[in-house]
Amino acid sequence: MTTTRPEQPAPAYVPGHDLLAGKVVVVTAAAGAGIGASVVRRVLEEGAKAVVFSDTHERRLAEAEEALAAEFGADRVRQRVCDVTDEAQVAALLDVADELGGVDVMVNNAGLGGTASVLEMTDEQWLRVLDITLTGTFRCVRAAGQRMVAAGKRGVIVNNASVIGWRAQEGQAHYAAAKAGVMALTRCSAIDLAPHGIRVNAVSPSLAMHPFLAKVTSDELLAELKSKEAFGRAAEPWEVANVMVFLASDYASYMTGEVVAVSSQQA
Repeated sequence: MTTTRPEQPAPAYVPGHDLLAGKVVVVTAAAGAGIGASVVRRVLEEGAKAVVFSDTHERRLAEAEEALAAEFGADRVRQRVCDVTDEAQVAALLDVADELGGVDVMVNNAGLGGTASVLEMTDEQWLRVLDITLTGTFRCVRAAGQRMVAAGKRGVIVNNASVIGWRAQEGQAHYAAAKAGVMALTRCSAIDLAPHGIRVNAVSPSLAMHPFLAKVTSDELLAELKSKEAFGRAAEPWEVANVMVFLASDYASYMTGEVVAVSSQQA
């Protein structure tokens, strides 16, 4: 029996405390209004030396860069179009970070969802979701890890997984498999990179509300999903970003290979 929980209001936005002072941070899939964009804003508020953020949407990237530069200073904000399915574009993104002193923190947010029964899902649908969500994350982990090792940096990588990697949900076989893969990639790459002092962790959000989700999801389904959450509401994207920033900061210095749920983990 599913219990419908009353909606609790979101807390007040928490100001920054220089948790990432002096760091160069790279964030993928960050030109919209979701988790990636919230991470970019939060790392700037937390004193990052610079943030390099990417997306596949050139116009939105340029608009986001202009707005952030006006607020935080043009010397702290750079953007580059990057499709994480293209190894050369991932390398070019990290080249921008090299111009600023090299990547200290890599936040891998790029992913692609969709809904299809396994009875009707095509190879193309399956492979597209896996290539962006899982293999794209792998490409970024590998590239950032190589740069950090070469530079002798004790860097941090934070991946965006999902509770779908744990839960069963109708029509989500490809996305669930990809996100479960991100969790396994996080654990194994953490062991590979530990001898170099590089930490790798992931967050696992359940439901984070942003305009694109509202656009592609019916009001009825959103209401049902919210009712299953412990606080009766979706997370604000910045609430997920806060956990990613924590994992990127020295407060999480002994954490690696972990997947942290930003959720009640309810089935």
